[in-house]
Amino acid sequence: MNTADYLELIEQANVYDVAIETPLEFAGNLSARIGNRILFKREDLQSVFSFKLRGAYNKLSSLPPELLEGGVICSSAGNHAQGVALAASRKKVRAVIVMPVTTPTIKVDAVRKLGGEVVLHGDAYDDAYAHARKIGTEQQLTFIHPFDDPHVIAGQGTIGREILRQADEPLFAIFVPVGGGGLIAGIATYVKSMNPDIKVIGVEPDDSSAMRQSLQAGRPVILQHVGIFADGVAVRRVGDETFRLCQEFVDEVITVDTDQACAGIRDIFNDTRSIVEPAGALAVAGAKKYLADHKLKGKTVVVVNGGANVNFDRLRHIAERAAVGEQREMLLAVEIPEHPGSFRTFCEAIGKRSVTEFNYRYSDSTKAHIFVGVELSQGAKERRKLIEKLRGLGYPVSDLSDNEVAKLHVRHMVGGRAQNLQDERLFRFEFPERPGALVNFLKAIGTNWNISLFHYRNHGSDYGRILAGIQVPQEESAELEAHLAELGYAHWEESDNPAYAMFLA
Repeated sequence: MNTADYLELIEQANVYDVAIETPLEFAGNLSARIGNRILFKREDLQSVFSFKLRGAYNKLSSLPPELLEGGVICSSAGNHAQGVALAASRKKVRAVIVMPVTTPTIKVDAVRKLGGEVVLHGDAYDDAYAHARKIGTEQQLTFIHPFDDPHVIAGQGTIGREILRQADEPLFAIFVPVGGGGLIAGIATYVKSMNPDIKVIGVEPDDSSAMRQSLQAGRPVILQHVGIFADGVAVRRVGDETFRLCQEFVDEVITVDTDQACAGIRDIFNDTRSIVEPAGALAVAGAKKYLADHKLKGKTVVVVNGGANVNFDRLRHIAERAAVGEQREMLLAVEIPEHPGSFRTFCEAIGKRSVTEFNYRYSDSTKAHIFVGVELSQGAKERRKLIEKLRGLGYPVSDLSDNEVAKLHVRHMVGGRAQNLQDERLFRFEFPERPGALVNFLKAIGTNWNISLFHYRNHGSDYGRILAGIQVPQEESAELEAHLAELGYAHWEESDNPAYAMFLA
């Protein structure tokens, strides 16, 4: 199929029976921060919270009645599945949907509510694809490909047509999330045909970069492993037709990591108060990376917010990683002297920056190893300056901000049982959360007693919460209790807590 055929298919695509023309919204907060004009194409506002219903409905609309009556089948990690299920319900035909077992439950439940017959099979999209093909042959169902089909590509291409019609200023680039390639193939074919000066740049996760690697190899390649954090784009192999169109029309495909994608989710939330899924934020993350790497300012770019089907229980992980991805938080391993007051001295060395996390457990009588999170306001430059300052003050420091083991595991495992530790009592504290609150707390506690255990994590709530072990000889217990009462911090003793006895005491 040539370019003229695709342009005609896109112009005639039947999508608006189920899809809306989504707005092109100016992202004021993000634009101001990075010095470029960012426009969000809000495909997360579709009825199934994803662009995928465009291609699915356009494909079903192209089928002759005899094929529709026999029913349809598809394989999908979620969003295409919802599009096919919705399209089939509108056409009043049977739809069997094969999804990987790793698909977020919010997507599985949505497909069932739309009337789709869900079959869960395999760990990734390609496993589900092979199984769907098998079922389709056995039951004579028409397969609706999620990306490698001209009518699906044309349905997604209507987004490119809308963007050009809606933009009232010259566009430098359009950033598009890439999985199998249907979305970017459709957008790029239309946009580059109408205005070749506009760059079309694809964005993939660095652990699922099938299109980028295929373009580099000059042919579709099969990935041995794909990450599933951005499940909406987790494919091992792009389509033959989408690859051909991307080779011709796409300027570049770049990759971003998990932290950058999480930061993109937060960027979208800050401007729209909507929470997109990881795949839906890839374009934002990619645009930020590209504009920064090329030192561009004053450009107007469009980013396609692809979908918003994310499980609520993933938000904790997303929030945890977003700060590091935005370089608003750095993680440090630091060695400090083991003596009363050393915590406070270290926190004072950090300055007016907020401490976001502080983990410590007594090890020996000479030195302590602490895991610290520090809030940043100036990104990588401030990160380097702080490390130089701490090393200049004699602190051995390791930057763990890019250490996956530290971010995923070690931060939650600092501690354990301390050997030869005498007179430890365990307390929980609460105090109003504000910049400098941790240092003020340590100053108030004073240096009369040694802190042998410490855990603090700033969760952005009204109250900071600290778990602290304090070495207090029996004869000084009354003095400590009087001191704590005078400070006025809400506190509870947890020395008899069974979790403390089992894991820490």
